[in-house]
Amino acid sequence: MSTYSPKAAEIERAWYVIDAEGLVLGRLATEVARLLRGKHKPTFTPHLDTGDHVVIVNADKVVLTAGKAERKLVHRHSGYPGGLRTETYADKMARRPEQALRDTIRGMLPKTRLGRAQIRKLKIYAGPTHPHEAQKPQPYEIEHARARA
Repeated sequence: MSTYSPKAAEIERAWYVIDAEGLVLGRLATEVARLLRGKHKPTFTPHLDTGDHVVIVNADKVVLTAGKAERKLVHRHSGYPGGLRTETYADKMARRPEQALRDTIRGMLPKTRLGRAQIRKLKIYAGPTHPHEAQKPQPYEIEHARARA
């Protein structure tokens, strides 16, 4: 008996819409990374891109728990000496919430060309609307990701 490996033409890709309002950042990011990689499918193969497309709306309403928004720091470097820039997660979420969420999810994907192909299937929007209605995306509910009131 041989191991089944899906061919590129056999891979079925679905579209999911996730409403991020009130969701915890880390729990949302792990679930989205799982969908992008395709780990929820029985045909998951680590060396192939078997994942689905994910559309995230209301990215500006994602929450961080336990005051991490003010304590957690985000670093980026220009590549030049003295080019390290540091800001809090709250500042980055206020300035560019889509990029803050994208960077968090990207860190959970492979650091290879496979990961770069998987992150291209992610669409993030700060508001409640998105232009992907033609793909007939289905809503996706994430369990245990809502922040406690």
